Amino acid sequence: MMSTINWHDRIGMAAMSEARIKARLWVQAALRQADLTGRPGMVLRHGDDDAGGIAAVLRGRDGFCVLMQTRAPDGSPAWMRAAGGAGSLTQDEVDQYLTRQTSIDSDLWVVEFDSPDLTPPFEAKIL
Repeated sequence: MMSTINWHDRIGMAAMSEARIKARLWVQAALRQADLTGRPGMVLRHGDDDAGGIAAVLRGRDGFCVLMQTRAPDGSPAWMRAAGGAGSLTQDEVDQYLTRQTSIDSDLWVVEFDSPDLTPPFEAKIL
């Protein structure tokens, strides 16, 4: 007896995980979107153009927030607050955290955005 392949199930599983956009393209688009909203950004560290992870540093009125690129349980792109959770961080705390992360991941991009209210100036699903 021949086994049958349920292509619908396989296609459905593939659709659950969105294709990953190249890091360089995401950074360029996020910087452009941030400029359009009046909250400019800049690249602090250039990672791997294709597969680098991204750390978004939000510079607020009273401190900083670091968001790390990740995936949601359904496979969609998402962000996770790092180094202190929802609270505001100091410049030293951010620098120490990013030094640790870049020592682990040499492909990591670090992009900083002006964000007085610590809200990302790009589309972000925060876990």
